[in-house]
Amino acid sequence: MTRIDLAKRGKDSGFSPGQTSFGGVKARGVLLVMLGVALLLDASCKRQPGTERSFFPASNQVAGWAKTGDIRTFEAADLWKYIDGEAERYLKAGVQRVSTADYKFQNRVEATVDIYTMGNAEGAGKILQSEPAVDAKPIQLGDDARLSSQSLVFRKGACLVRIVAYEESAETQQALLQLGHGIELRLAR
Repeated sequence: MTRIDLAKRGKDSGFSPGQTSFGGVKARGVLLVMLGVALLLDASCKRQPGTERSFFPASNQVAGWAKTGDIRTFEAADLWKYIDGEAERYLKAGVQRVSTADYKFQNRVEATVDIYTMGNAEGAGKILQSEPAVDAKPIQLGDDARLSSQSLVFRKGACLVRIVAYEESAETQQALLQLGHGIELRLAR
């Protein structure tokens, strides 16, 4: 509809120019303010992209560990792009997103850190409990944790953290545990 059509419509309906059935210019201003407030509230209630970055320690914030790449984040709808074949299990448990980063310990042991943000702690616990416990031992970290020769998986609230090392050495488990503690501290913030 053109402005002329709107003006004719207003004339035919008994409203003066600039006035609408919502009460005129004043009502439009109120509607714009309400829309602005709604948008601000919506933005403040959502986790902003990149906030997971604070969960990942920077290089050398955990002794010996250096972050070697950018943080990548996959929303629930795109999870299959990262863990194709396993995405459905996470979706059923209420995953919202996963953020992942690569690290290297003392320039020898490469590892990947995945932090899954779930809808609630029960979803994170469900995934942790469904993980194979072969070669893993329970440890004190977060709310629940398992450590194996090349991986550490733990839950802290609604977050599930998986750290996988790609080399096994005498120091791998201890190094994974140190990185896990560094992440746990950041999750608690």
